[in-house]
Amino acid sequence: MDFAHARSEMIEGQLRPSGVFDLRVLEAILSVPREAFLTQEQAEFAYLDKEHPLQSDSNRLMPTPSSTAKLIELAEVEAGDIVLDIACGTGYSTAILAKLANSVVAIESDAGLVEKANAILAQMDISNAAVVQGELNRGLSAEAPFDVIIIEGAVEEVPATLFDQLRQGGRLVAIVGTGNSATAMLYVKGKTGITSVSAFNASLPLLAEFTAKPEFAF
Repeated sequence: MDFAHARSEMIEGQLRPSGVFDLRVLEAILSVPREAFLTQEQAEFAYLDKEHPLQSDSNRLMPTPSSTAKLIELAEVEAGDIVLDIACGTGYSTAILAKLANSVVAIESDAGLVEKANAILAQMDISNAAVVQGELNRGLSAEAPFDVIIIEGAVEEVPATLFDQLRQGGRLVAIVGTGNSATAMLYVKGKTGITSVSAFNASLPLLAEFTAKPEFAF
């Protein structure tokens, strides 16, 4: 299979029609072989606009190409940015972000995914990105502050601790909500607090670590 051709077709047939036009983002995606982050059995389907189960103990999915691309574009990653990529799976989004930013640290709760992601990034000679194991909803305060935080899955709410890890002027993007009511949100940390913009309707699998705690009435 000609994966390079399939990658180009994905950009013209899926990403541009879905509203992804940032040339830096498209060029970064064109340079990253999505099939490398999937199993051999999944590789031939890598460039279909579908989610793929990741071989892990956490029943996680790799988001569709258009979901990944639109979230990354929404974050407006700049060349000097330090990025935190939350729930990176096998590292596909991390590899794309590494092409756009100064450096990327990704966090995964699944030890098997951490090992796979780091191995793939090493094989691709990506030296400005690394994946560490940790609790997704806690972020990585030891490496903060970040210019950009991207959550690669749906959340019921964004924990305050993640906003605390943003630099002044930093951006956080996430899919908030579930099902048809889910929305891609852009949060910006300003001098007076966090502002938010609803960007587009989107749907990603809910990350278990980001389920809102039930409120009890007495």
